[in-house]
Amino acid sequence: MLSILLVDDEPSIRLAVGDALAGNGHKVTRASDGGEALALLDAQVFDLVVTDISMPKVDGLTLFRKLREASPSTDVILMTAYGKVTDAVEALKQGAEDYLTKPFSTEEMLVRVQRIDDRRALKRELQAAKSELTGGGIIGQSPVMVRLLDRIDTIAASDASVLILGESGTGKELVARRLHDQSARKAKPFVAVNCAAFPETLIEAELFGHERGAFTGAAQRREGRFKAADGGTLFLDEVAEIPLPVQAKLLRVLQEGVFEPIGTNTPIKVNVRVISATHRDLRARIKEHAFREDLFYRLNVLDVHLPPLRERRGDLPLLVEAFLKRAVGRGGAQPAGISPRAWAALSDYLFPGNVRELQHAIEHAVVLARGGEIDLHHLPRDIVGIAEAKKDQATTAVRTLAVAAKEFEREYLLRALHQADGKKGRAADLLGISRKNLWEKLKGHDIADSDDDA
Repeated sequence: MLSILLVDDEPSIRLAVGDALAGNGHKVTRASDGGEALALLDAQVFDLVVTDISMPKVDGLTLFRKLREASPSTDVILMTAYGKVTDAVEALKQGAEDYLTKPFSTEEMLVRVQRIDDRRALKRELQAAKSELTGGGIIGQSPVMVRLLDRIDTIAASDASVLILGESGTGKELVARRLHDQSARKAKPFVAVNCAAFPETLIEAELFGHERGAFTGAAQRREGRFKAADGGTLFLDEVAEIPLPVQAKLLRVLQEGVFEPIGTNTPIKVNVRVISATHRDLRARIKEHAFREDLFYRLNVLDVHLPPLRERRGDLPLLVEAFLKRAVGRGGAQPAGISPRAWAALSDYLFPGNVRELQHAIEHAVVLARGGEIDLHHLPRDIVGIAEAKKDQATTAVRTLAVAAKEFEREYLLRALHQADGKKGRAADLLGISRKNLWEKLKGHDIADSDDDA
């Protein structure tokens, strides 16, 4: 289903074409001339604009050119009399999607619109597939991750604001994307903004847009991220970095769904679900008078706490396997395996950079191993340094046989799980023990306890 703006000064066209589009499941808004259409476009983003070329006040070509600048993601179909076909063809060269010559049948119009709907749906599917290949999925079977995924899927259906809390590198944007993809807004835009990436002077323009000439360097009008996300989800990463003056404007959008771009007093109404994230303690920021308390409660209607990797060690084999596949998929050579020394180093390292640091470590190792077995020296220096320090410590202090045996067993279990692609039934066969025995050993070593009979 598309949101469509139909623009024509002939009432009969607006009625017949509008009813046909609405009867085909699309959401249709009608405008009687180009001036009315511009006012509607200032207030909302449409998937498609179907407009006549010859109209009073603002003609269709002028409307199209303004739309190209203000909302490049919106498709345009031009309706034209035979004598104006040259203008329509020129508009096609500038980015219009299609044109129809009057008179035309409603069936012909519906075919053109369906083609656009199919193309946009395919684009969304390709984006989702690309997101999955490049890390769009949340990986984890440990109890804490099972509970987390259940909470995410439970609150996804709500339109309430969500605050995602967690250390850097834990995957906050992946959670935001899952919330969007599981919601009724999944067919609409998901727009992500890293609030820490913009200087204080530009973050307001980035979020709310600006008019041409509103400030030095504003050479053209820009719609801003809120308008781009209309109907969908806006993800504000590092929301704690937004300066106080902009926080006040953000609060108003959350309360009223209205904002004014820089350089104009004309209000723009949007329908956006806001998901925000931070690694900072926002309550501490409130005490420091660096964050508004009223904004905190507006953002924190629902919350999601992401665990650091050190609290979900049982997911390590699954994560390593996934990152190996992604590294190979990006052109790396398939490694022959991972040595016990490398596995021990990965298992002992606390990963202060969390899942992001682990992914970097695996990509680093795949490049250096060049298709051979990944060994200790292929891992990043921080991991190697910790492993060597532990080895030096072990040479000066002899552990009891029981401790040494338990550490070896844990390392060997992780290696078997990796070789079995995380499948516990297959790992039990490799180790020559029963599945029940394997389950008990994994539980004793705090390794992921999901029931996997594959």
